[in-house]
Amino acid sequence: MGAVERVIVSGCGPVGAVMALALVRKGIPVTVLEADAEPKMDQRAATVHPPTVAMLAELGLLEDAFETGLQSPIFHFRDRASGELVAIFDVKVLEGQVEYPFVLQWEQYKLVRAVMKMLANDPLADVRFSTRLTDLGQTEDMVEATVQNEAGETEVLQARYIIGTDGGRSTVRRLAGIEFEGFTWEERFIKIGTQFDFIDAGTGYCTRNYFSDPDEWLNLFKVKGEDETGVWRGIFPVPANEPDEVAMSLAGVQRRLKGLFPKEGDYDIAYHALYAVHQRVAQTFNKGRVLLAGDSAHVNNPIGGMGMNGGIHDAMNLAEKLADVWYGRAQSDVFDRYTRQRRKAQVDFVQAQTIQNKKSLEERDPVLRREHLDRLRKTSEDIELHKKFLYRSSLFDSLSEANAVL
Repeated sequence: MGAVERVIVSGCGPVGAVMALALVRKGIPVTVLEADAEPKMDQRAATVHPPTVAMLAELGLLEDAFETGLQSPIFHFRDRASGELVAIFDVKVLEGQVEYPFVLQWEQYKLVRAVMKMLANDPLADVRFSTRLTDLGQTEDMVEATVQNEAGETEVLQARYIIGTDGGRSTVRRLAGIEFEGFTWEERFIKIGTQFDFIDAGTGYCTRNYFSDPDEWLNLFKVKGEDETGVWRGIFPVPANEPDEVAMSLAGVQRRLKGLFPKEGDYDIAYHALYAVHQRVAQTFNKGRVLLAGDSAHVNNPIGGMGMNGGIHDAMNLAEKLADVWYGRAQSDVFDRYTRQRRKAQVDFVQAQTIQNKKSLEERDPVLRREHLDRLRKTSEDIELHKKFLYRSSLFDSLSEANAVL
C-alpha cells in the first residue's frame, strides 16, 4: 500500500466499519484507526431501518444480520399512565413498495464484528486497534495523521483523505477546527438491559414499544443478545437533580423496571449505563481533505433509532462521492454536496424528528398530550397516513429529499 494512496478512517464503530467496507468494495485502500484494543461490545444502537437494511445487503452483510438480528416490523405507542395501547404501526404495510418491509434489531457491535470478519483477509484493509490519532495536518495533496500505538510509539501516516468516524467527541473534528453546534439535554438517559421476557409475562407488548408519560416516558425494545435468548432494553429519562449514584444503584435500576412492570423478586440485570444526551450538528462535514460521518458529524437522542442509521447513510453517500473523486469522475467540490445533502438530512429530519419525539413522549399539558395520542391513533388507523408516517419515521423521506439536493 502506497504511503499516500489510501484513505484513513479514524474510528471503528458501526459507521467507521461500514465506511471502510464500502470503500474497500470500491477498490480504495483504507487504514482504519481505533483507540480501543478490540471492537467494543457496546450496548448502544440496535435499530436498523428498512433503507439501511438495503445498504447492508449491498455490502454483503445480510446473512450475518439475519442470523444474529431480530426482524421487528411492528411497534407500539402506549399511554403509560392509563395503560392504553394507543397505536400499532406495522412496516409490513409497505410490502411491495420497499425491498425490506421490516426493522432489524441488530446490535451495533454485531455489525462491527461482521465487518471485521469481512476485512480480516482483504489486502486493501489495514485495521489498527490500540492506535489513536494525536495530530492532523493537511496540504493541497494529502493529509498527515500522527498516530500513537499502545506502546506509546508514534508514526506519521499520509493519505489522500481522512474520514472522522470517531464519535461525538471526535478528535478528527476537533483537530480540523470544525464547530459542533447544538445543545445538551438537561436530563440524562439510563439504558437498562434485562433478560426478563415482557412478552412471555403477558404484558401485550411487542418487541418495540414507546411509552408516553409526563412523569417518566420510556422506550422498551428487544434484541437477540449473545446467546439469542433475548435481552430487553429500557431507555428511561433521569432528571437533572437525580445523582448519578442513585440512578445507577441496584435499587434505582430495580425501581425503574418495577415501575414499568411490577413483579415478585428483582429483575436480572444484563447491563445498565447512564449517559448525557446531545442534539448537535457539525458546521460542515468536509474541510479540505478532512471528512466527517456519523456521530463525528451529528448526534441526537435515541428516540426513534435514527442515529446509527443516519451515520450509515452518511457513509454510503460519502463512499460513492469519494470513489468518483478517486477515479477521476468528479472534482473534490462534490464533497460540498455531501455536506449539503447529509446536513439537510440531519437538520430537517433527524434532529427535528428526534427532538419532537422526545417532546411528544414527555408532554405534560393534558390537552396537548391527548391531542398527540389521538393523532397517533388516527394515523395508525388510516392506511395512507400509516404509510406516510412510516416513510418519514423509517428515514425513506430523509434519504430521498437529501439525495435530491444539488
